[in-house]
Amino acid sequence: MSERNESDRLQEESWIQRMIRRPEIGSFIVMIIIILALGLASEGKAFNALGLKNNIAIIAQLGIIAVGAALLMIAGEFDLSIGPMIAFAGMSMAIMLKWGLPFGLGEATPFTAFIITMCMTLGFGWLIGTIVVRSGLSSFIVTLAFWFFLRGLTEVCFRLINQNTNVSGLPDFKQESWFAEQMGGEVFGWLYDAWFWIGQKVAAGLEFTAGMTKDEKIDLINYLSFLNINRKMEQWVTGFDARLLWFIIIAGVAWYVLAKTQIGNWIYATGDNKESARANGVPVNRVKVGLFMFSAFCATIFAACQVFDTNSSDAAKGMFKELEAIAIAVVGGILMTGGFGSIVGVIFGAVTFGLVANAVFFIPWIDGAWFRVFVGTVLLAAVFANERIRKRITGGI
Repeated sequence: MSERNESDRLQEESWIQRMIRRPEIGSFIVMIIIILALGLASEGKAFNALGLKNNIAIIAQLGIIAVGAALLMIAGEFDLSIGPMIAFAGMSMAIMLKWGLPFGLGEATPFTAFIITMCMTLGFGWLIGTIVVRSGLSSFIVTLAFWFFLRGLTEVCFRLINQNTNVSGLPDFKQESWFAEQMGGEVFGWLYDAWFWIGQKVAAGLEFTAGMTKDEKIDLINYLSFLNINRKMEQWVTGFDARLLWFIIIAGVAWYVLAKTQIGNWIYATGDNKESARANGVPVNRVKVGLFMFSAFCATIFAACQVFDTNSSDAAKGMFKELEAIAIAVVGGILMTGGFGSIVGVIFGAVTFGLVANAVFFIPWIDGAWFRVFVGTVLLAAVFANERIRKRITGGI
């Protein structure tokens, strides 16, 4: 029996009550706590010019795959093949860039390598989705099978073609290819240019003396780092990693689709009750297959950003990323049972996980293994919190 009665339903809610019922409120609170804690523990270094760039790079790359995982979870499905898909896509692009296009078709450019790889990964996404909807098998089992399949296929291809499980030392294609620059270069440089210009104005008023003690010099260097100025009084950081732009694009499109389009309604309806959705004309099978393909798309974008940033790839890329993507989605307010959640919450979850994952570089006395302890604790807490929010909204017991 429902705990809510008619008078509860008709009672006008305050804005605080409405905020509390939002699916992303829990992840927002956790994010604020983490930002404050990391800022204090690192003495602000986590948010100076370089710290901000490094943190946002981790946040963006986690967020890209978390958005794909989140949409699938809202539709009531899981994708454990995200990590191996990243490794496969990275291998495919790196092999083509080093050894040329398949069947002796000539030298590969960054764009052609990406397009051919994208066609293959979208094909795998279509195959996974088709098996799930036509067989009726759990997506957990199907994608687990593809986890092993893609991991093995990636390593086999590396060994057969490259005689090694990694490709390194590729040319820096960012110097000659507009596409490689868009995937692995820098974006929003004007923000850091403005930051540096302001820093110059502030630094001009500082007094520099040759008689400074060592501690005073260290304090001055730390202060200048917040002004985007290095110890040579030059600009320190020139831009954010390109993956930030891709995260903004992917998250923005996903938010618009979920909040403003009929497809978004179909996704929610499919995850809430697929039989009821099908009876109301929702193309449930096409929705699910499309979302598996979108998850593969996100994994390929992730891989492309890595390859063109580091000019390398190896078979171990993407390890455990599927679990991190699912964890971020859950912390962001996505229900394990589907039909509930928001992209805004996923963004908050990505910020939280990215900051904690990178905290070890700013707080040396923290053992990196504590990140997984944090993930496990927050994930369990998020599941309980999300279930309470769902029951409150639906009036369930």
